[in-house]
Amino acid sequence: MTRHAPFYAEVQAHYDLSDDFFALFLDPTRTYSCAYWERPDSTLEQAQIAKIDLALGKCDLQPGMTLLDIGCGWGSTMLRALDAYDVNVIGLTLSRNQHDYIRAQLDKREFPGRRAEVRLQGWEEFDGQADRIVSIGAFEHFRQERYEDFFGFAYSTLPADGVMLLHTIVMYGLNHLRANEIPLTRADIGFMRFIRTVIFPGGQLPLPWGPIPRGVREYAQEAGFTVTRTHPLRLHYATTLDHWADALSARRDEAIALAGEDTYDTYMRYLTGCAHHFRAGHIDVMQFTCAKDPQPDLACAPLSRRAVDSRPGLERPRPRSAH
Repeated sequence: MTRHAPFYAEVQAHYDLSDDFFALFLDPTRTYSCAYWERPDSTLEQAQIAKIDLALGKCDLQPGMTLLDIGCGWGSTMLRALDAYDVNVIGLTLSRNQHDYIRAQLDKREFPGRRAEVRLQGWEEFDGQADRIVSIGAFEHFRQERYEDFFGFAYSTLPADGVMLLHTIVMYGLNHLRANEIPLTRADIGFMRFIRTVIFPGGQLPLPWGPIPRGVREYAQEAGFTVTRTHPLRLHYATTLDHWADALSARRDEAIALAGEDTYDTYMRYLTGCAHHFRAGHIDVMQFTCAKDPQPDLACAPLSRRAVDSRPGLERPRPRSAH
């Protein structure tokens, strides 16, 4: 265990708003992170399952292994791993609502010969071992002062051939924005402040790479990992956010009845504004494959904005209000 206490209050301020409210715009698996659009005509649920399979497929899971899911949300990755990979799964969440929801889902099912449990616990409190680690959409809550400790924790938790798949939103520095001719306005900065203070209090987006300040890749490498692949999914998240915003808008009356008009308006601003910033290139979302005994499948050199935009299978941007 580390010297840090988990950020329970900050996380619960967002995720424990209302399960019923989140269900209005999430897909049936309640996956609250970037989907992966292999086909333009995929449903949101299909695209979310494709994202989970993309992440788990990079973990090199083998039957009988134990997978640690850090920031397990409402359990979609845990359940997929149990169904498809014949592994044991431990899920960690700081959200009481998510913990209770997953516990109920696990109680409804049987996993003969395997262990499946969810804990109301942060990685800072976990003192066990795991063969593989997956973390999707939790790193944004850890803050830079804990990055070094987190990667040290992950490295020590895994065996000699261990792999961690880290899926996180990242931000780009001013040098990257200037080099790629991406404008950043006062309104853009104001929106980012709104996200940090209203939507995800205490949250912080890391840089993907760079020596000063260090990025995700450098923190991983300093802990002993080799980052064998960095997989950007920027426009996939913009499309995901479009689906969420459309679903919430279509159920406006129900949302207001559940959480009030101010909360509805706040979430619409959050969802549509984030879609704009992903499309503009201010932020990205990436999967980092971190291996202790690597078999590299792709160099982790930074990709230009043009290279990311030209990848096949991405839905092209559509006009949408940013603020």
